[in-house]
Amino acid sequence: MQGTIVQVSISLGGLPKRAIPLGMITHMGIEGDRHAHPEFHGGERQAILIIAAEVIDDLANRGYPVFYGALGENLTTRGLTIRDLRIGDQIRAGGAWLEITQPRGPCLQLDVYGESIKQEIYDSRVKDRDPASPRWGMSGFYASVVSPGPVGPGDIIAVVAKLA
Repeated sequence: MQGTIVQVSISLGGLPKRAIPLGMITHMGIEGDRHAHPEFHGGERQAILIIAAEVIDDLANRGYPVFYGALGENLTTRGLTIRDLRIGDQIRAGGAWLEITQPRGPCLQLDVYGESIKQEIYDSRVKDRDPASPRWGMSGFYASVVSPGPVGPGDIIAVVAKLA
């Protein structure tokens, strides 16, 4: 499974995150990225948030005022089959090595894009980590950093080791 990184994004805290031309992934996330609520976001197990451009494009086509970075993702990808990702999968993102740790549970900050957006991308089955959910992967995945490295738009993102 392989795709491309469309956008690398950071913020000074909160949404949206804004595009940067090149990022350095460290064990705590992309250098310069901050979280408005560090008690809920960030840390070593939630260092990087990955969301598929296809999900954002679909939401935008259905009238949600979203764009790349709007959902708080650090890496917006295209071509990586997000529905096939599983907890424990290892991914090469540019020069970094990541491990998927959990699905992202949407927070109240997303309500700015419409109160129903959370139901569009997340459900109780995703919360229970059931990949059979029709919404699996739509809210994105958090990843820890196995090996830091640079990352930029146009870089390859690929699953390099499946857990099972």
